[in-house]
Amino acid sequence: MSLEIREVHTSKQMKAFVKFPLSLYKNHPYYVPALIFDDLATLDPKKNPAYDFCESICFLAYRNGKFVGRIAGLINHNANSGWKVKNVRFGWFDAIDDLEVTKALMDAVEGWGKQKGMTELIGPLGFTDMDPEGMLLEGFELIGTLATIYNYPYYPVHMEKLGFEKEVDWKEYHITIPETIPDRYQRMSAIVSEKFGLHTVQEKSLSKLVKRYGAKLFQLVNETYNILYGFSTLTERQMKYYIKMYLSFARTDLISIIVDKDDNVVGMGITMPSLSKAMQKSKGSLFPFGFIHMLKALKKNDVVDFYLMAVHPDYQNKGVSAMIFADLYPVFHKNGYKMAETNPELETNSKIQLLWSEFNPQPVRRRRVFKKEIV
Repeated sequence: MSLEIREVHTSKQMKAFVKFPLSLYKNHPYYVPALIFDDLATLDPKKNPAYDFCESICFLAYRNGKFVGRIAGLINHNANSGWKVKNVRFGWFDAIDDLEVTKALMDAVEGWGKQKGMTELIGPLGFTDMDPEGMLLEGFELIGTLATIYNYPYYPVHMEKLGFEKEVDWKEYHITIPETIPDRYQRMSAIVSEKFGLHTVQEKSLSKLVKRYGAKLFQLVNETYNILYGFSTLTERQMKYYIKMYLSFARTDLISIIVDKDDNVVGMGITMPSLSKAMQKSKGSLFPFGFIHMLKALKKNDVVDFYLMAVHPDYQNKGVSAMIFADLYPVFHKNGYKMAETNPELETNSKIQLLWSEFNPQPVRRRRVFKKEIV
């Protein structure tokens, strides 16, 4: 049967590209669709400021006229320059269980990357760390999260058969919310606050909080995450973009911001009620009824997701995390949350893992970035 790979050129093709997983994972109990308009915006050079230093290409796979796969090729020139590599990334990869389809899609991105002078194909990755990344290896029997990739178990099997190797792995954890936060966290929070002149921001207005601290929060991301795999510094335009994306529907009571006497942000925890089940019901669209499911999930839930956690390098291992937990856990109890889910953490990132160590974290998922030399 004939297999054809077509480059995406039109808006109609791009919509088909973005919506393909909805049919591939139709009625799947654990797959969580992305918001369609978010993906369209992310892959639009006119809307995503990452295109200031990135370029991309998208491909569709057809067999006998039937849509059977998709993939995006991405080059982050800032990341490549900073890490002194020549990597072309693949992302937004989905395909039927057919090794020939997977190979053809990977070959298309590899060929494009080779034309651009790249020497290694890596992924799945997005433009930046703010995009979903890492192919699921373990945890297929659990519902996914809005901020991560879900894929069938045959995906990593295909990668290995095609000669891809491990680049890095991430882990994700479930944390049971304790009945009461340990006393030592309360004591440590008070001690750290007094010793370093720190305090927790109290602001009920989301618009005021975003105006005052939005840029500072993502500047903290730059200062904290810059040593992590593949990170590229967020520009001012990107910060504004992510402030709108991440904070426009956040709840202020689920955001903990720790500042010093000069109002500099030294620690933060951005959490949100799990939107996984709501997104399944909405099928990736807020309208006409998807937003109703989202609003219900934001108001009533028993699972909370940790989206972003960061402590400034100057304050790491000094108890600032205790202030964040002491601030958030009473709110978790008030809202009836029984369990928290962490975002993917590099398996070598011992500092972030220490944050959860006293809460009996249970590893539930593992995901991987694969690599292959371009020859």
